[in-house]
Amino acid sequence: MSLPPPPGYYVPAVLFFDDNEELDVPAIQAHVLRLARGGVTGILVQGSNGEAQHLSHEERKAAITLTRQTLNDNGFGNVFVIAGTGAQSTRETIKLCVDAKDAGASHVLVLTPSTWAPAMNLDNTLRFHREVADASPVPTMIYNFPVVTAGIDLDSDTISALALHPNIVGAKLSCGQIGKLHRLSSTFPTSEFAVFAGRSDFFIPGLICGSAGVIGATVNVLPGLHGRLTTLYKEGKLTEAMELQAKLGHADWALQKLGGIAGVKAIVSKHFGYGLPTVRGPLKTIAIASLADNKHTKTLEELIELEKSL
Repeated sequence: MSLPPPPGYYVPAVLFFDDNEELDVPAIQAHVLRLARGGVTGILVQGSNGEAQHLSHEERKAAITLTRQTLNDNGFGNVFVIAGTGAQSTRETIKLCVDAKDAGASHVLVLTPSTWAPAMNLDNTLRFHREVADASPVPTMIYNFPVVTAGIDLDSDTISALALHPNIVGAKLSCGQIGKLHRLSSTFPTSEFAVFAGRSDFFIPGLICGSAGVIGATVNVLPGLHGRLTTLYKEGKLTEAMELQAKLGHADWALQKLGGIAGVKAIVSKHFGYGLPTVRGPLKTIAIASLADNKHTKTLEELIELEKSL
């Protein structure tokens, strides 16, 4: 039986581009290293924050390779690399899984196809994920994110059925449904099927319910604070943990209000000194100057100051 990635906090890393929308290799490397030094358990390349759907196959493979090599070359060989491999056909998804293994990923995260959302009934959904898992050379995980799959939201019964497959080893729940997370984590041991919160705003509630941790966008900005939160929870300091959890919940919301992926890049560029806030269309790049005098920016800046003090 295949094994899931270990419990911890993972980051769906943003991918930096230059002014010509080409991969900005130095900025990508700088980001990978800051995250690794922040203690992340693993880096998800081409999650939704990595603009996977905006990349060619060659670019997707290059980004995974660059992440794995950067970690290995700088003493972070223990940091996992997971690759998002969702595509709109079973055939292409399988190819991306093969590419991901060749590029150095240990696991892949698979979105449910959604171009033909009405056709994705229970039978087709189960068949898709099982056929991908049958053919994937690395263990697969289910990525449930209704916002980017035309509203398709896999329920706990569907995910439980898929969890029985020997090569499907976990799920990322960006749907934010704590009840679903609790049902799954109380049904399957984390050592066999790891269920991760898909947002930082329910990281600790998820752990209390037995989750394996979090794979959340806010880790791009605040990796150290997620590590601090993990430590507080493990030490049984729940009151302190919940105080920090509340702050991360506000940070999650602030990043959404600042423009999601573009907002993450702008904040990182402004406060950590690398990369441009460039995103590929149809997303809209956010000017760093526009962050000034914004209440959501101020929320993040207070936490960034705390991050830098760790």
